Parts: sequence; C-alpha cells; structure tokens
Amino acid sequence: MLQSIKVGRKIDSLWLWRNLSFSLVEGTRLGLIGASGTGKSLLLRAIAGLDPLQEGDIKYQDRSLSSWNLPMYRSQVIYLHQQPVMFEGTVEANLKAVYQLSVHRHHHYDGHKIISLLDLFNRPWEFLQKQATSLSGGESQITALIRGLQLEPMVLLLDECTASLDPTTKSQVESAIATWLEQDSRRACIWTSHDSQQIQRVTNEQLLLSKYTG
Repeated sequence: MLQSIKVGRKIDSLWLWRNLSFSLVEGTRLGLIGASGTGKSLLLRAIAGLDPLQEGDIKYQDRSLSSWNLPMYRSQVIYLHQQPVMFEGTVEANLKAVYQLSVHRHHHYDGHKIISLLDLFNRPWEFLQKQATSLSGGESQITALIRGLQLEPMVLLLDECTASLDPTTKSQVESAIATWLEQDSRRACIWTSHDSQQIQRVTNEQLLLSKYTG
C-alpha cells in the first residue's frame, strides 16, 4: 500500500540514508529502529510529505506522492508526533475543526463515533468540553489521536507519540491503535520510539536505519 523507492535524504553535504527502499503492506505494524541521528523522524516526515527528499520517491496506492493532492493524502496517511498542536477552544471544537477543510467537505462530525473513541481511553463525554490549550501532554496526545482516527485513515505514522506519557495513558494509546488496526485488515502503521521494549510490543516488523557510509 505504501512504498519507499531508493529514497535519500541529506543534511548539508552529509547523507543520512540513501537508496532506502521498503514496502508497507496491509496489516503491517512497522517499527523504525536505529541509533539517534539516523533520521527515523525525518523518514516519517518525508513519508507524510512534510520534508523534502533529495533522491527517490514515495508511493501510496501505486501513485507517486507528487501526484497526490496533499490534503487528501494526509487524510489517509496521518502523521502523529510527540507534541501535537491544539487550537483555541474546546476539545470538541478541535475535533470538528478538520471538517472545515475542503478535503472533508463531504463528511461530517459524528458524535457517536467520538464517544466510541473516548471509550478506548476511558474518558467521559465531558472530556469534549475541556479547553484544549489547557490539556496535559497525555490529554493532548489523546485528542490528537482521536482527531486523526475519526477520519478513518489507512496509515498512521507514529513519531514518538507516547514518549512523554504516563504508563496508563501509554497503554491506552497502544490499545487504541491496536483496536483501530483490528477494525480493518487493510490498515497499517509505522512507529518510532526510544523504548525498545515498546517497539517489540507494538510492531510485527522492524526496519533498521544506520548512518550512510557510501
């Protein structure tokens, strides 16, 4: 469903990786592993269309990333990182905000779906009325995950998304993502984490990145 074809990324004159190819097939939970500085987050950002590549191509559903309408692509391949951005207003207002984008004009906010997602995190419906800018780090991460999951994406790019969470919230996030995967066998995700035990726990394949020496 998603392919990296001989991609390369360099900073200044130094290559982080080059000729990097892999395929993400349906149902895969891929973990990116490697030492600090090998560009794991940069690879996720490139897949999300947020950072440029110097070489190679990313394909999704057999179409080059450059041929996709990026808002449409990012509604199907969603990037979540450690410090999500919250807008002014309530949690519910943040969840509704995505439907103001033209790419989602044919969809609508589904309160019943949101309640089901809140249940995954043991949060009551009153959580929707909290002010988003006053949320804790864990609550912001939950809100960002629900904001993405409501769009029913096919791929999640999870960039250290549980790094600052307490053990209970971390477990809830892992469980919610596992449930999302189980709901549709065509879905897949890519994780980065400094916690090697977590990578072993939540992934079924790993890709080792190492510094380019060519």
